[in-house]
Amino acid sequence: MKQLVLPFLCYLVVLINAQLHLEYDGWLNIELYHALDIHEPQKFTLRGNVTITSVNTGSATVSQESLTAHDRNKFRQLAEENRLYRMEAHVLREDGSRSRFLTSSKACALAKSQLTDVLWVSLDHAGSVIGITQSVNHGNFGDCRDLTNRDIDVLDEFNTDVYVKAIENAPVPDTASFIQKLEREREARERGETKDSRGFFAKYWMYIVPVVILVLISGATNPEGQR
Repeated sequence: MKQLVLPFLCYLVVLINAQLHLEYDGWLNIELYHALDIHEPQKFTLRGNVTITSVNTGSATVSQESLTAHDRNKFRQLAEENRLYRMEAHVLREDGSRSRFLTSSKACALAKSQLTDVLWVSLDHAGSVIGITQSVNHGNFGDCRDLTNRDIDVLDEFNTDVYVKAIENAPVPDTASFIQKLEREREARERGETKDSRGFFAKYWMYIVPVVILVLISGATNPEGQR
């Protein structure tokens, strides 16, 4: 019994700690960088900043740079050649740690949406960021055949919605009660205290049913004996 109880207690401690992390609330700062130069794909420049003031509620403020004429021409080339618009998100936590996440979308789809996109921030049970994904409201589709210069010329600022989603814990089974029940049954069997509380038919149905079937068959095949 003690060998089973100890692992369960350890599991319970881990579960309690996880629940405490779920109740943790803090802020996150996310710096956004994008690669616009088709000739220098590894060159990322500042796009803006996102501050999540509460990881529990998902409250966030967004501040982003306007596209310059030079940036707009670079973005035009990405869209016209049906390339990917790539963005890098740098997450800065309260403890000073930093992590990076790379995401992308169709440049022409972003142009058609007038730079309107969505930033999805995924958190684990401890409130740490495990993924950041950028998507376009109108979908990452299109081959840019109907993209015009007017679509590009009017582009100015990004309009971004931020959604924070924490991973939900699965329901925890009541393992303690189940283990205790198994231990009680095992100890009762060892002491010979187990009693069969089933009714007469429940105990001997496997003997009664064949006899009944034989009686019915014999009665059906011998109708003269019944007269």
